[in-house]
Amino acid sequence: MCSMPLRKQWWLTAGAVLLVGGPLLSVPALAVWLPTRWIVSAGSRHVRPMGELPRCQAAIVLGAGVRPSGRPSATLADRLDTGIDLYRAGRVRKLLLSGDHGRHTYDEANAMRRYALAEGVPPADVFLDHAGFSTYETMYRARDVFRVRTAIVVTQRFHLDRAVYTARALGLEAWGCEADRRRYARAFRNELREVLARAKAIVWLHLLKPRPRYLGPAIPIAGDGRATWDRED
Repeated sequence: MCSMPLRKQWWLTAGAVLLVGGPLLSVPALAVWLPTRWIVSAGSRHVRPMGELPRCQAAIVLGAGVRPSGRPSATLADRLDTGIDLYRAGRVRKLLLSGDHGRHTYDEANAMRRYALAEGVPPADVFLDHAGFSTYETMYRARDVFRVRTAIVVTQRFHLDRAVYTARALGLEAWGCEADRRRYARAFRNELREVLARAKAIVWLHLLKPRPRYLGPAIPIAGDGRATWDRED
């Protein structure tokens, strides 16, 4: 009895796996690809050069890494500089600096505040969101805690479409301003992570709709930003 050559057996097995499993493998791929295309298409429509942006209540500057010394990373410094430029150009009246301050040993919010004050932004116009643990929570709190209605969202381009989409899905009239001012380390890794983050954003915004970990009393953006600072400041 003649046996089938091993090479032919391998190709037949591989073909059978693809025939049966191919449609199943395509489901997770579509679950990632479709949200990415949807968010990029919807979010990018509201991204503008600085000179073409409408005047808004606030620039929402999204947090990023802080060095052990307390200085902002390059990514965060560029976001802050862009937000400050929007303020100086009269595009926004306030800065809402949203970062992770969930533990004593790590504090994005106050690092951002110190940077903005050193650049000459008046203290009353600097608002801090100490519970900006995610893009979703930042925009939810901007709406419910800080009573923001119109905003320019500031972050790097890879993140901007999702950030603007999230803000608008939560009811803000939001626009996007790119903060890219240099080449960044780990840019490729950030792009890959963003693909998964977009899929998660669709689930959170349109299915789960969770409340942020912290909300608290309203502190309207029209008031004095010092009401949001730590007491010792």
